[in-house]
This record gives sequence, C-alpha cells and structure tokens, in this order.
Amino acid sequence: MVAWRKIDKLKLAGNDESERMLIGPVAMVLLSLASCSCRCYTSFRRGDPCTSNWTGVLCWDDLGDDGYLHVRELLLLNKNLSGTLAPELGQLSHLKTLDFMWNELTGSIPKEIGYISTLRLLLLNGNKLSGSLPDELGFLSTLKRFQIDENNISGQIPKTFANLSSVRHLHFNNNSLSGQIPPELSQLPTLLHILFDNNNLSGYLPQEFSNLPDLRILQLDNNNFNGSQIPASYANFSKIAKLSLRNCSLHGAVPDLSRIPSLSYLDLSQNHLTGPIPSNKLSDNMTTIDLSDNQLNGSIPGSFSDLPSLQTLSLENNFLKGPVPTNIWQNISFSTSARLELDFRNNSFSSIQGPLNPPKNVTLRLEGNPVCKNANLLNISLFCGAESGEDKMVANINSSTEICRIQSCPTDNFYEYVPASPVPCSCAAPIRIGYRLKSPSFSYFPPYIRPFELYVTSSLNLSLYQLSIDTYAWEEGPRLRMYLKLFPSVNSSTFDDSEVKRIRGIFTSWTFPGSDLFGPYELLNFTLLGPYADINFENKSKGISKGIFIAAVVGSISCAVALSVIVTVIITRRRARNQRAISRRRLSSRASMTIDGVKDFTFKEMALATDNFNSSTQVGRGGYGKVYKGTLTDKTIVAIKRAEEGSLQGQKEFLTEIKLLSRLHHRNLVSLVGYCDEEGEQMLVYEFMPNGTLRDWLSAKAKGSLPFGMRLSIALGSAKGILYLHTEANPPVFHRDIKASNILLDSKLNAKVADFGLSRLAPALEGEGTVPDHVSTVVRGTPGYLDPEYFLTHKLTDKSDVYSLGVVFLELLTGMQPISHGKNIVREVKMGHESGMMFSIIDSRMGSYPSECIERFITLALDCCHDKPEKRPSMLDVVRQLEFILKMMPETDSDSLHSSNGKSLSSSSSYSTRDPYVSSSNVSGSDLVSGVIPSITPR
Repeated sequence: MVAWRKIDKLKLAGNDESERMLIGPVAMVLLSLASCSCRCYTSFRRGDPCTSNWTGVLCWDDLGDDGYLHVRELLLLNKNLSGTLAPELGQLSHLKTLDFMWNELTGSIPKEIGYISTLRLLLLNGNKLSGSLPDELGFLSTLKRFQIDENNISGQIPKTFANLSSVRHLHFNNNSLSGQIPPELSQLPTLLHILFDNNNLSGYLPQEFSNLPDLRILQLDNNNFNGSQIPASYANFSKIAKLSLRNCSLHGAVPDLSRIPSLSYLDLSQNHLTGPIPSNKLSDNMTTIDLSDNQLNGSIPGSFSDLPSLQTLSLENNFLKGPVPTNIWQNISFSTSARLELDFRNNSFSSIQGPLNPPKNVTLRLEGNPVCKNANLLNISLFCGAESGEDKMVANINSSTEICRIQSCPTDNFYEYVPASPVPCSCAAPIRIGYRLKSPSFSYFPPYIRPFELYVTSSLNLSLYQLSIDTYAWEEGPRLRMYLKLFPSVNSSTFDDSEVKRIRGIFTSWTFPGSDLFGPYELLNFTLLGPYADINFENKSKGISKGIFIAAVVGSISCAVALSVIVTVIITRRRARNQRAISRRRLSSRASMTIDGVKDFTFKEMALATDNFNSSTQVGRGGYGKVYKGTLTDKTIVAIKRAEEGSLQGQKEFLTEIKLLSRLHHRNLVSLVGYCDEEGEQMLVYEFMPNGTLRDWLSAKAKGSLPFGMRLSIALGSAKGILYLHTEANPPVFHRDIKASNILLDSKLNAKVADFGLSRLAPALEGEGTVPDHVSTVVRGTPGYLDPEYFLTHKLTDKSDVYSLGVVFLELLTGMQPISHGKNIVREVKMGHESGMMFSIIDSRMGSYPSECIERFITLALDCCHDKPEKRPSMLDVVRQLEFILKMMPETDSDSLHSSNGKSLSSSSSYSTRDPYVSSSNVSGSDLVSGVIPSITPR
C-alpha cells in the first residue's frame, strides 16, 4: 500500500514558464529511493527512480548488501532549485553524497540529516540557507567534506562537530556564524582545511589547533577576535601551507613561523599587530607575505632576501624604518612568467640600500615614505607614484599559432580548434567547466599555470594538450575562478558518453589528489553543450522524457520492503511527447485567438506561398527548423520559419509566445507578420530581409564591403533594438543570443535584430525605470558570444546582452569571427589594443576612417566585453556613445558600399540619431535567416 503525500517544497526557479510547470497545482509524486525492491516498482506512477532516468539520483547495490538498489547520491548541482530541505532526508539511510550546491534553497538545515550514518559528502554551499547548525550533524562520523559556505547561516559552531572523526574539509566561510570557535575541533585527526573566513566569529584563536596533525589551511579572515593574540603555539604547525588571519582585530606580536617547513602563504594584514617582524628565515616555499595595515616597527628582515619563490611582500601602512634593501630581488631567479611585488608604501623608510635597478618583473612601491621627498635627487621617482590598477584576467596560454581554415570547424555547433593539439587545426567539441580554487597558496598564477595543467590532466588521466584554461580571474578571498575546456583525444572530435561521465564523476566526487599549492577547489558548473547536451548520467528509462529535472525533498512511503523515500517535484518541459501528440490533432480543435496586427495563416496558404515547401525556396535553417522564402497572395515577400518535430510547443504556449511577440514594436526589430498553427504544424511568418545577415557582409566570401560609417550605423541600429527590449518592452526581454548572424539588414541596410528563440522575459521591474536584475537559466547561446559571467553563474542579465553585442562590434571592426584559428576575438583585440597594434588587425575592406572615431569605437567594444558585468556600460550608454561617435564622423561619401571591383554600391542608409524608441515594426521569432545578398556568394 502506497501512502501519497502532497509536497510543494521545491520548485525549479528562473527558467521559462514551461520549465516551471508542475504536474498538478501541487505535485503528488512519490518515488522509492532508499530501499524499495523491484517487487514494489509497479506501485509508482513513473517507476522506481533507481532503475529509471531520474536526473540527479544515483543508485547502486554494494557488494554483500541486501540485494536491492539504494539511493547513494543526490547530485543536484546548479539546477536552479528553490524551496526548503525536508526532514525526511534523514531516512535515506544509504546516502553517501548530498549535493545541492549553487541553487536557491532557503530555510534551515534539517537536523535529521545528521542521522544518515553513511554520508560522506554534505555539499550545501551557494544557497540561501539560514538558521543555525544542528548539533545532530556532529553524528556524521563518516563525513569527509562539509561545505555550507556562501549561505546565511548564523549561530555558533556546535561543539559536537568534534565528533566528525573522518572529516577533512570544513568550509563554513561567507555566512553569519558567531561566537567562539570550539577548541574541541582540534581533536579531529584528519582535518586538512578550516575555512571560516567572512563570518562574525569572536573570542580567541584556539591554541590547540597547532595539534592538528594534517592541517594545511587555516583561513579565518574578516572575523572579530578583538583583543586576542596569535597563539605562540602556531609556530608548531607541522604541515600548514596557508595561514590567513586578515582583518581579525588581532593584537600582539607576529609569531616566529620559521620552523614550519611547508608554509607558503601568510596573511596577517589589517590587524593591530605591534613590534618588529621576526628575523628568522621562513620556508623556501613562501610565495606571499602580507603584513600590511598593522603597527609594526623596526626594519625589513634581511632573511626576506633569501626567499626564492616570493611573489608578494606587502608591508604598507606600518611604522617600519631604516633603509629599503635592494637585495630582496637579487637572489630571485626570474622566469618569463614570474614576478615580484614589493609594497612598502606609507612607512618611514629614509634611504635605499644598494643599487636601485630592479628588473622589469619587479614592482616596487615607495609612495608615502621620507625617501620619496628626495625622489628626483635619488632618481627613484618611478617608485614613488600612486599605485596603478591591474587587470588580472589573462588569455589562454595554449592559443594556437596555426593558420586554420575558418569554415572547417563548425563553431555554431560548439566545435572549435584545439589550441594545443599535436595535430594542426584539430577540431573538436570541448566540455566546459566552471572551476574555482578556494584558497590557493600563491598570489600570482602564471608561474603555476603549467603545474596546474599537469595536476588537472594527470588527475583526470588526460594528456596535457586536452586542457585549455580559457580565462581566469581573481575574486574576493582571494579565490581564483577559471573557465576550463577539456578536449577529446586527437583520435576523436567528441568524448564518448562514458568518458564524459567518468570525468564528471571525478569532479563531483572530489577524488582529485590533495595539493598544498592549489588547495581545495569547487565545481561551479559542468556545462554540456552541442553533442553532449543529451547525455543521461543515470539509468536509461522508457517512461520519463529526456530533459526532466528533479527537485528533491523527502517524504515517506508505506511499502512491504520500503524503509524511506524521497518525494520529488517533477518539472516537465514544454516539448514533451504528449504535447506533440496534441499538436497533431490541432486541425479539428484549434482555439480561436485574435492578435492585433498578426495574421493567422492556414497551412494551405503557407504551402502555396512556398510552392509546397519546395527546396528551391529554402533560404536558411536554424535550431527552430527550416526557413523558406515565400510569396503571399498579395505579393508580399516573407520569411516562413517551419518548426521541426523537436521544436513544437503546446498550442497554448505557442499562441502565448506569439501574443508576446506581437506587442514588441521597434524599427530595429524584425517584424512578425503572422503565424500558422494547424495540421500539426507551427510556423512563424516574418518580414523578408533581402540583404541577409551582418555575418554575410563580414565574411571572407563577401563580394561587397561595408565602410566604417555604415558599420557604425549598423552598430547603432542593433543597439537601439536591444535597448528597446531591455527598457521599453513590457515585460522587458533579455535576448540571450545576440550575434552577427542574428542581425539582419533590410533593403536599405538598416539593421534589425532577429532570432528570439533563446530570449527570456526579465523579472518584474523593481521600480520605475529600473532594469531587472537577472534570470536564472541553463546556459544557452553561441560560443564566442557567451558572457563568461553568465556561463559561470547561469544568471542572465541585461549586461549579458551587452557583452554579446560588444563581440559583434569587434566583428565589425576586424571582420574576424568570434572564434577562429583557435583564438578568441575578445582576447586578440584586447592584446592588440594594449600593445598598440590594434590598427594592424582592423578590417582593411572598410576603407578610410577617422582614427579618433575608430579609437572610441574600439574602447566602447572592449568595455562591453569586460569580464566583470558591473564594469560594462548599460545599453543606453552604448547607444549614446555610438550616437556621439557618429556625430564626430566627417560629412563624406563614406556611406556608400564598395564592391570587390572597386565600384560603389549606393545605399540610402543614414547616420540617424533619432529617438531610439520610435516604433514601426515587430520583433522576430527564433533562428530567422533571411535571403542571400545579391552581391555576396551564398554560404
């Protein structure tokens, strides 16, 4: 007998309405997940999840167990889940991994989780959990990794956590924990990492921590141990690599840590430490010493000149005096990737000891010292200026120098050239991974890039060339966030499913070998696009549609052999099999719906317009389906998008989308003419754009060329269309797939934005005129145009569209594709601009141009592509800056187009700066590809 229970605890948040749709107003789905045998499978409406394709639920039977499958892992990383965790989770008595990282969970952590005696990984970081930590979690004697960081958890750390006898990682940082750190934690024999930074902890630093035999990292930054001193016993740490106690209100002296053989990173800054710096030599592994913002006196120890791995020595804002020793850098052997930063600002240094000739790898800052008063006399003015900013985002060091054919690698299908492949121009589809080092023991990454690559590839059993570090950036902590790409071997263009599952399993099970240098890591996302999008990580099932997400909370079941269950809310997607069946029967039961300005065409009219969809009328194809050029009975030429089987929606959803699109009107958006919804067909009818796509005009095969002025006009038109979507559309819309092939040109080469197949409605406005915050959604878009922040966080914002449009601007400037020859256009232009070689990579086909105008356009494009969204301009600012640049353009005939034979192709486009909100047309549907430009060879 099955006991049904209504559960409405968890919902999928942030995706479109079809992806949030529940089965019934309150879900009533009961699954046996803990110990139900095959004898009760028939009791469940959708089968036993241990033998079905339930995303995130992994089951197996350990050798010598009871013969039944049991739920062993709940892997629901980054699934946009919201809601609370139910106490019944504690009934999963065989569970080993509970992973809800990077969701939107709220409420408190149920104490019943402490009853899961088999639990090894408790991963709840990156949510909105609150309340206090239950004492019962201390019962988890097999727990190895305990992560609750980046939540809103408050209260004290329970003393019962001293019973976590197997735990190796306690990551509690970025919460609101308070009170004394229990000294009883020093009884944990296997503890490696204590990350309690960014809380409200107080009291004293437990001196007993020095007794921890394997402790590698103690990171307590930004707490308030007011009046406490650093225990002298910390000099007895035997294996610690990183000691970080920044901004903890500590008093007293700096302890002598010279006896710690493996210490690499020491940060005691922003405290109230007094006295001199200990003179004994620290470990040769030292990369970072930060003693800034204290009250230290005395001189710089001579032992600092004998630290061969030193990268950063920060002593600013103290009372240090005496000479500045120049031998600090004399004994360091610099490679091309090494550097040394010496920050001695705002002390009392009065002289320089030794020749002041640091190599270019050394940065020395002396501002605010008496020695700078005689800067001109002593020729040290270069070192007495204000600190300049630094961009810590760098390019992939594996960029290929091979010249590869652009068309040979299908980038639109998420393939790209393998940068370090031993086979030139090898083309493959990578696995894309968001990855972060939570507490590395260095402050500058380039010298450790190759060791890191060896560390990752050896841990994954891959060859070195199969890893590419696409970008990396330092974040608060400091933490090092990366965007990694893993490529298949040279013998294949894709990983097979089993290899993808193996790699994912290594990341999600934390089986990487320990590293004092790189410290703990966290998986931000494991995004599978292109050929990997449909991989199932669970058992195959005939009863559940592909793409189902499970938001799990726990309930109970009465079954002959069942002991515990998990109740789930099943989130169905809009293209489910039953909805397609309904669509097939639509001819006899179509709902009447009148939409102003949009015509309801019959299937017969569409067939007649396209000569029964003759292949000769096909002008394009996208993810939605094929696109045909059609002629209506009134001789109007249109583009007809015919959905394929996998793109069909439910009738209600289809008509709702059309109704939404019909409300969007702007002269820089492709207009929707009508639709067809009968005989199991769904078609969207748009105005036909005779001059094709911007990508056509920029391609190497284009017979015509666009002058610079015309490119600016196209950029402005595109920006105005997107600005309307962001600020004037009701509700606002984020496009999500802005690219050169989605910017179409009409007969006068006016730009119109198209392809809203990936668009997402923005959240409700928070106030009049306020741009919405973000939409949480699975990553979609086109490689090369994807906002890196969107990729890593899955949070789509208006600044994600700004980034993509910035890439289009770079295409206009260079004629390059976003990804070609294994290189990324953003990095290439940025490096060219910084090196003063920008004009060498500007598209030579656009003729002459004012240097001041193009410099402003380059700067605007790079600002749009800044890796930090908050540093990008708003779309309104983009429009205003483009209008300003166009006003700077001289009155010439540069608005005429140039063909390959040098003849001018006239155009009536003008550099108008009219109001961007003037409306005259409708917005497009998805994947619209228009006709071929007569003067351009078709692709």
